[in-house]
Amino acid sequence: MVDHVVGENVNQVVDSGKGVPGNDAPGYELPLLLFGGFRTLIDRLHARLATEGHPDMRPAHGFAMQAVGVRGATASEIGRSLGVSKQAAGKTVDRLLALGYADRADDPTDARRKLVRLTPRGFDALARSAAIFDELRAEWVAALGADRVRDMEGALRQVVPAETAFHLDAPSWLGAP
Repeated sequence: MVDHVVGENVNQVVDSGKGVPGNDAPGYELPLLLFGGFRTLIDRLHARLATEGHPDMRPAHGFAMQAVGVRGATASEIGRSLGVSKQAAGKTVDRLLALGYADRADDPTDARRKLVRLTPRGFDALARSAAIFDELRAEWVAALGADRVRDMEGALRQVVPAETAFHLDAPSWLGAP
């Protein structure tokens, strides 16, 4: 966020007050720190998944697999959950099929619809992800203390609207298909 040219601070308006005792951090740092925490967890998750038999798994796949859920979903439903077009969801679904994380089947309630369902490999990836996230959270607890982590989670629950807390459309607002 802060640019430097020949040792001179180019972004002085953004930096004003930074580092002065008693001043809060600049507002732009909060979303960057939250995103940095998210990115750290996701990157570490995928590094571990790669060592546990899922080297091709990407964050977009995890979001899509969550949208598929236990009962399955159509490409349109997946697209709505992810906040992307049916075509973009279809590309992600095609990749999940190619990697063996999902399959397609006729919808038993409507033969015109095709359901995307998770395969045992897909369920394995999600189960491993859940276990790894528990381990990563435990590492944060070890570093920060259980009370601080619970306070941080509680504070985020207070400020994040309930309808968006677990909404899976991160790919759409990050610009990914």
